[in-house]
Amino acid sequence: MNRLISDLSEEEKPREKALAKGIRSLSNAELLAVIFGGGLPGMSVIDMSRDILAMVDNKLAPLAGMSIPAMVKTFHGVGIAKAVALSAAFELGLRCRDENADRKQISVRSSDDAFRFIRHRFEHLDHEQFWIIILNRANRIVTDICISSGGTAMTVVDVKIILREAIDRMASAIILAHNHPSGNLAPSPQDDTLTSKITQAAALLDIRVLDHLIITDSGFYSYSDQGRMKI
Repeated sequence: MNRLISDLSEEEKPREKALAKGIRSLSNAELLAVIFGGGLPGMSVIDMSRDILAMVDNKLAPLAGMSIPAMVKTFHGVGIAKAVALSAAFELGLRCRDENADRKQISVRSSDDAFRFIRHRFEHLDHEQFWIIILNRANRIVTDICISSGGTAMTVVDVKIILREAIDRMASAIILAHNHPSGNLAPSPQDDTLTSKITQAAALLDIRVLDHLIITDSGFYSYSDQGRMKI
């Protein structure tokens, strides 16, 4: 039988528990309950949160990777406001981690360096995204930029946008990166064609394309490591 928040003791209520013991003392369901604020008629927000977690095998990653419309469609009791609040919480976590990294001190000397820097961009995603890492002459990272976001199988990439972003930031070199939500690390023929097209176009502007990473949950594929970065 479901209990309402009002039926819980003070130490069991998520907000009171967070105040007394710290936010890290809360379970995943309790954290969701705090974000959602309210449950359903006859069901506490904690029980609603537990049901939602059960639907994703009690793992946060699938939940974090869902779009706002998908959350609303999938979970009973989650409307636009709750879905936006939850998505915002996940995004804040990612941005906080970004701020903790002193990007100007990061030099890229290998594909591993690039992968460690960019991999969090693709965490939780159920669709493809294409990013570039901008580097200066010392191969230090200036910034990273999302070029496009698409479906589960592909995303459309405009080479002109890549070059414009690189020129605007006075890039000496760039690294390409995109994910394969399927988990397949092997580059597709379309990946090969796009890599060659971008590399040749960038060379005309004296911008080096150092690598193209294909990223999945299990690791990454590097064109450079495979000796395939050729104009």
